[in-house]
Amino acid sequence: MPSPGLLQSTTRWRTSNMADYLRLRGLARPGPAGGPPPPTIRTRSMKVPKRLQPLVDDGMIDEVIAQLMSGKEAQVYVVRCGDGLRCAKVFKEARQRSFKQAVQYQEGRKMRNSRRARAMSKKTRYGQKEQEQAWLSAEVDALYRLASAGVRVPQPFGFVDGVLLMELVADDEGYAAPRLDDVTLTPEQARDYHGQVIADVVRMLCAGLVHGDLSEFNVLLDPQGPVIIDLPQAVDAAGNNNAAMMLERDVNNMRAYFGRFAPELLTTDYGKEIWALYESGELHPDSRLTGHFEHDTSSVDVGDLMDVIDDVLEEEAERLAPAWEGS
Repeated sequence: MPSPGLLQSTTRWRTSNMADYLRLRGLARPGPAGGPPPPTIRTRSMKVPKRLQPLVDDGMIDEVIAQLMSGKEAQVYVVRCGDGLRCAKVFKEARQRSFKQAVQYQEGRKMRNSRRARAMSKKTRYGQKEQEQAWLSAEVDALYRLASAGVRVPQPFGFVDGVLLMELVADDEGYAAPRLDDVTLTPEQARDYHGQVIADVVRMLCAGLVHGDLSEFNVLLDPQGPVIIDLPQAVDAAGNNNAAMMLERDVNNMRAYFGRFAPELLTTDYGKEIWALYESGELHPDSRLTGHFEHDTSSVDVGDLMDVIDDVLEEEAERLAPAWEGS
């Protein structure tokens, strides 16, 4: 559990709506014993952003409290839904995003509707619209899928018109949880949290997904440990030729971050070890990892390789022979 001393002042909201936040959390503290009561604070909500207004009109959101952050993909707001607080992640339109929908991320994603798939491949206006919708809904699908697999991710509550309603991940005082980049860790904490993140990376891969953009900037830290966020670019592990590279990059990013506080982690090679187990069908959510990977340095027998290729070509020719004879 992170101690209060770990949190830097930059992780606390600097907003005129802090009083609303404290009021809704029930965290407005009384004055010191024997002293004067705290001053009365006038509270008010912020103006409802245009993209959130339909959700307010439909009763899905009762009040917009404050903007939590603005990133390359989306703007995130703290909102009140009934008696609880949630996050509303408002995805930016494609032309406003700095994170591009690179082909390497979308490769292998399955489309249930063949008409949509054809339109997307032809890049028609309809296809571009469907591609945008598929990109946005990918995070929602990934959150549900990973939560079912036991990965620590925010709980999703719904996705409407490019707005994702989800759990507000909070620290032990009820404030929005900090990112890993905003905390300082002891070596023991770094080793513990690194182990938790690696375990979640394994669970993700066993569920068929690779995050694709994992770093200290999209992992939050709540009292129970790391929570992985930002998944619109998650890739299909089995269907994407870049999945191995992305998984290794994700794991190495975590190694570099936690290695600042526990340098012994810098000598580990979990990425290659995890992928090798996955490729061989031996990876399980509870697989015991060593952090080491033995690279195959044996030379290839070119003669044996050519024999295998010849056998495959011969089998393929035999398979196609009936079709040729009938033509």
